[in-house]
Amino acid sequence: MIRGWWESLQAREQRMLAAGAVVVVAMLVWALLWYPLSHARADLAARVTRQHDDLAWMRQALAEVKTLRAQGARGRADRQGKSLLALADVSARGAGLAGALKRVEPAGSDSVRVNLEIADFDALVNWLDALARDYGVQAPDFSADKVAGLGLVNARVTLQDSKR
Repeated sequence: MIRGWWESLQAREQRMLAAGAVVVVAMLVWALLWYPLSHARADLAARVTRQHDDLAWMRQALAEVKTLRAQGARGRADRQGKSLLALADVSARGAGLAGALKRVEPAGSDSVRVNLEIADFDALVNWLDALARDYGVQAPDFSADKVAGLGLVNARVTLQDSKR
């Protein structure tokens, strides 16, 4: 049926339809293959560039982290001979947590367990940050339960000397 229709066309019409078919096939190849692949390649190139930038930032941040850790480890010498137990007690009171501080007890040779009740969460987090920054003391175990009142918690924290 199609063959009969094709043969009934004049040679000029056949050439015109053949040229149109070539153009349509070329447009389909471009639209369905070339264009998506070229855009995917450009997207991947941009992604690789962003990842290289991220890697450079991470390397810079790693150097900064190492510097800060070293400063924190050196800060342990600034305790003036205080044990971790005494440091936890004195620094918590200095951070405004004296009323919330209920118990400070040894939990091992280089760790201390601290219990706080109805403590201001922001003051607690700032205290833990100061311990890590100034004395190289880490909090490997932390749990807090919300209590009545805005920003108040009951907390249990284990403090530990960081390893040099």
